[in-house]
Amino acid sequence: MGKLYIVGIGPGGAAYMTAEARAALDASETLCGYPVYLELVAPLYPGKTVLSTPMTKEVERCRLALSAARDADAALICGGDAGVYGLAGLALELAPEYDGVEVEVVAGVTAALSGAALLGAPLGHDFCVISLSDLLTPWEIIEKRLKCAADADFVLCLYNPASKRRRDCLRRACDIVLQYRAGETVCGLARNIGRAGEASRVLTLRELRDAHADMFTTVFIGASTTKIVAGRMVTPRGYRI
Repeated sequence: MGKLYIVGIGPGGAAYMTAEARAALDASETLCGYPVYLELVAPLYPGKTVLSTPMTKEVERCRLALSAARDADAALICGGDAGVYGLAGLALELAPEYDGVEVEVVAGVTAALSGAALLGAPLGHDFCVISLSDLLTPWEIIEKRLKCAADADFVLCLYNPASKRRRDCLRRACDIVLQYRAGETVCGLARNIGRAGEASRVLTLRELRDAHADMFTTVFIGASTTKIVAGRMVTPRGYRI
């Protein structure tokens, strides 16, 4: 009986993985994940068995990984951190059905952190992370969370801002936030973090409303205190300088 490592690989590529994540992948005979994430990792381990399932087949993916771990150590690979909009929770819910399989969650660098570093320091004070995907969460709940976070003046980090099916989610989110914040509020976009085509942009909330974003984009909406310093997005912690 083996162990299942649930591994967050960060934004992608060996340079962005923690040493713990690399050790877990080294120890695993089977790598299981979404094809996009496997493409980032599999070249580092050409001799390992690779298993994948497409989008919306997350339950099947977790079961594949847990089944593989019955025979030998295996890794369930997630982008960023496996516990942040990843599969750690689902795999732990299913694990009791696989007697004897030990499960270890391995932390990774989530897009809120890697994207923030690319833009500067937008998360220097209290912030909220909200996904705009209504695939598993009704839009009414997302809207309520956006209103509450915007009213409380949190910095907002938005995951899954748009897709082919959800082209207007970011615009709708910006319209909600604009009820509480000025159009000149400092915002940022980070795309393809740590991968080919990496790009970032600092812009206003009014400009963000009409900006292009996709599933590879992480969006940052500043608080009332967020400012631009030498082209970088900064939310001060409050130190006297």
